This record gives sequence, structure tokens and C-alpha cells, in this order.
Amino acid sequence: MATETIEVTGHILDSLLLPKILDTILEAGCDYEILDVSIGKTNVDPSRAVIAVTGDDEVLGPVLDDLQVHGANRTVQPDATLVPAERDGVLPAGFYSTTNLPGEVRVGGRWLPIENPEMDCGLVVRGDRAVTVPMHRVKAGDMVVVGSDGVRVAAPSKPRDTQVFEFMGSEVSSEKPKGLLVARVADRLRAARERGGKILVVAGPAVVHTGGGPELARMVEAGWVDVLFAGNGFATHDIESNVLGTSLGVSVEEGTPTEGGHANHLRVVNEVRRHGSIAAAVEAGYVTGGVMRALVEKGVPFVLAGSIRDDGPLPDVITDTVAAADAMREHLAGVQVALMLASTLHAIATGNCLPAGVETFCVDINQAVVTKLADRGSHQALGIVTDVGLFIRELADELMGQP
Repeated sequence: MATETIEVTGHILDSLLLPKILDTILEAGCDYEILDVSIGKTNVDPSRAVIAVTGDDEVLGPVLDDLQVHGANRTVQPDATLVPAERDGVLPAGFYSTTNLPGEVRVGGRWLPIENPEMDCGLVVRGDRAVTVPMHRVKAGDMVVVGSDGVRVAAPSKPRDTQVFEFMGSEVSSEKPKGLLVARVADRLRAARERGGKILVVAGPAVVHTGGGPELARMVEAGWVDVLFAGNGFATHDIESNVLGTSLGVSVEEGTPTEGGHANHLRVVNEVRRHGSIAAAVEAGYVTGGVMRALVEKGVPFVLAGSIRDDGPLPDVITDTVAAADAMREHLAGVQVALMLASTLHAIATGNCLPAGVETFCVDINQAVVTKLADRGSHQALGIVTDVGLFIRELADELMGQP
């Protein structure tokens, strides 16, 4: 049996973080003793707990690694072990796999802040800088952190107005007043804008199918979207709905199928390909409305990531998924709020790249979507289970008033 002492600091009680840590220890077959605990007196005061964890040698190490995801760190830390990468795109065996929490690396007795927290990356030290690097971007000779020694992370935090977001107790809810939630999300967007932060929207095709496209376009035009991530489907059906008045061949006004409508999206993709790009199609007057037109005319950047099932695809779609993820990373600096709108795969992909400090709201009619997002490490994701079209309409009205 071996014993290690860990420390966790932050809002560890009202977020139920401390119980999660203790449950993780017991579920692994280890034991614990709380050596010291101090409780913050106000909403802004952090709490702190020091815990001795005891277990078999072969179990204790993995448990401590799991606890670090929750911001629990060893109290005594040596310098990190650095091993050079031998080949491009290959990390050394035993590399430290990063979380999306803010953290530090101990090198030469100094703690270096991790500059760009992102989960599932390697951790590379370059002089007095520590950066997360996706596996495919590692270069031969990069000094990579191996093992978890010399790495500490901060406990995850969540919005402090717990009475407003009490519905997030289980991270998702379908039984709370949506008007209140929409108003609070709007408040978050306003606060981010006042701080000079950017707003990221991740949109799935259901945004268009449910009639939310025009409202999202209104938000773009009013400056409430700074960058958009989506796939071929969203952009295609947004353009289809504005050029042909259908979405997946169904009339957006009457909700009824149109004759030959099953091919409408293909015809739209074909014509945009003929123009060479979405921007060229907008400039030529082929696309006269919708989210994609608004993005082009406002100069708002967007990344369309492809998949194996795409029709066409549109010429702007990045079909190399690794290149698409890299393109997404290029637009994340300064993002403070992310809206995940009816998108499962793109939401998870984006969540994988976001630091934990980015407020993330996942809106979907399917409760499992936000659950999947949280299960894959995006613990900051807060879920609202509702029709995405209605949500966007209410959010646009809250931000800008009735059109």
C-alpha cells in the first residue's frame, strides 16, 4: 500500500466537486483521509481540501491521474519529465494526456502556465513556454512531458449564479422555464461582449429544419456571432431554404414535401460549386438570404468540416477532418461563450478543442447530446433540452427585440 497527498482548491462544494473526488477514490478500491479543509464564506471565496489517498501501488497512480481531471493535484511535485519526440506525429510512450483545464508545468523548479488548454493533446515545453500540441502536430525533437509528475491543473469552475442555473444540477433539464434560461444565456452573451470576448456558434442542420435559420442570420447581422462551425449539411440546407424555399425538400413555409424536392439540396450544391465558393455565389446574387449569406457579408469567419456522408460537398467544406480541426483551432482565441445548437458530432469535436473556461451551452431536443458532450470531457457544458428553432427565436428576440 502507498499513500499520496492531494490538494484541490476552488468552488469544490457547491459544484459537488469534492464528493465526486471522494467517490472516485472509493470506486477505485482506495481509501482516503481528509487532512485539512477550509470553506469559502462567500460566493467568490474558494474552498480548499487536502486529502491523503491510500491504495495499492498499481492502482494509486491511475487514480491520481483520474483525479487530476477534477483539478486535484499532488501536494509535492517534482519537475516534469521531458522526453524528446523521435518522429514527427508520434509522441513518446507514456506521454501526459492533457485536460482542457488551466494548468501549469514544473520545469527547472519553476511553474510554467499551459498557454492553450485543450484535452487529449501532448504537452510540449519550448524554452519557458508550455503548450498543448495535437498528436499530428508534434515534431521530432519536441520536448514532451511524460507521466503526470510536475503537472498541476485548476479545479473546473461554473457560473456562480446557482439559483439561475439550478436546472443544471444534473447538467441537463427539460422541465424548467425556458424563457428564464434564454434570458440568462442572453445575459452571458452580453457579458462576454462587454469583456471583449468572442461568441462561437456550432450549428447543425436541425437549426434550418426547425425554422431557426432566419433568426440565426439575424443574430449574425446584428453582430452576435463572431465565428461559426458547422458541416456541409447545415450550409447546404441554409442555402437551399433561401434559394428554393425548402429544407431537405420540405417547404419551409408550408411544411409539406415538394415535388422532386429530394434533389433540391443537390441542385443547390451543384450551383454553388459552379460559382466556386459560397462567397462567390453570394456576390453573384445566387444566394440572397440566410446564415451563410450573412456570414459572408459581415465578414464573419466560418469553418465547414466534412464527413464521409456529405453530398457534393460545397466547395468551402474542408474534407480532410484533421485539417478541419486545425482550422477550427485557429479561430478559438478569444472565444468566451460557445453555443452548440442541435449538433452532436460537431459539438463534441468543438468541445474537445475548447478550454474549460469557455462557457458552453448545448441546446438540443435530445438530452443524450449534452450528456455525450460532458462524458467526453467537456464538463463545462450546460444543457438546455428544447426545440432549437424556438430557442434561437427567443434568444434573438431577447438580444435584439422583436424584428
